[in-house]
Amino acid sequence: MRVGVPTEIKTDEYRVALTPAGVRELADAGHEVLVQSGAGEGSSIPDDAYAAQGATIVPDAESVFGEATLIVKVKEPQPPEVERLGPHHILFTYLHLAADAALTRGLMASGATCIAYETVEDARGRLPLLAPMSEVAGKIATQAGAFMLEKPLGGRGILLGGVPGVAAANVLVIGGGVVGMNAAFIAIGMEATVYVYDRDIDRLRELDVVFGGRADTCFATTLSIEERLPDADLVIGAVLVHGARAPHVIAREQLSLMKRHAVLVDVSIDQGGCFETSRPTTHSDPTYQVDGITHYCVANMPGAVPITSTYALTNATMPYVLLLAGVGVRRAVAGSRGLRLGVNIAAGECTYGPVAEATGVGHVDVDAALADASG
Repeated sequence: MRVGVPTEIKTDEYRVALTPAGVRELADAGHEVLVQSGAGEGSSIPDDAYAAQGATIVPDAESVFGEATLIVKVKEPQPPEVERLGPHHILFTYLHLAADAALTRGLMASGATCIAYETVEDARGRLPLLAPMSEVAGKIATQAGAFMLEKPLGGRGILLGGVPGVAAANVLVIGGGVVGMNAAFIAIGMEATVYVYDRDIDRLRELDVVFGGRADTCFATTLSIEERLPDADLVIGAVLVHGARAPHVIAREQLSLMKRHAVLVDVSIDQGGCFETSRPTTHSDPTYQVDGITHYCVANMPGAVPITSTYALTNATMPYVLLLAGVGVRRAVAGSRGLRLGVNIAAGECTYGPVAEATGVGHVDVDAALADASG
């Protein structure tokens, strides 16, 4: 199969979907890999490094989409990329469709088979392709939040870890999954006072052991969060419902409870955001103010550290890319329930229930749709 790797064109996105090691794995398996010239520059990977491992360097995105069957990306396709997709394509990338009805309908109209990294599951129901970027995003969330608390950036002017004789900042992490755990680890390491909220008691027990008593684990209710907000300097939203739109855990009216120029960091923004006042921002223009509260809602946080993120992502996606290239979509999903759950769009239909519900489109069974698909 021909596998195509285009240059990411989302604003401030520097990652690339495959490393040279990934190209080598595919080439050794007998596949042809087409890499758009310059695709790896943002991750400090030159064209020559790809070519040395067997890739064919092509001049533009039109060549990638025009010649490849399996398109491997990082971020959701932008409008020019959607226009280049056809029924013969298999698109494998982060999609986050529950928060984007227009993109959902655009991909349905393309006829392509679209597989979302974020809804692929492993045998234990975990999200193996979301996990590495969640680890990165969680760590960045605390780093960014600490930076935005500085006065010149519009923050309160408080050091996250304090100093002897001056109290540390209070950090609330809402959501105890991979993002929340990593955000808390960094906050603990910076010597902040940390509270982690989740609704899963068993998960809170696990985190209590992992944190070794260095953070308070709290059962998440509207009241428990509301009671803590007046003390919060930094709140990190790390709420995830598999493939669905994120629920709001802080309403606009609750911002009035917070200290002026406290910071909200919404890592759930790709799924619509978990604060009512959240809207997507970019690395170039990362924050805005609502009712005196700083909001940091960058929609591709791991893109800020593309060298780390690109290699971590390829490590996770490579087995699935090899499987799809080797046997095609139908046989791949027939042998992998977890990959089957990744199929969000096929043959003009939405095949993932939470996306269909969130975007108001129809929903059909994956197998029925794939029977009509070209890939």
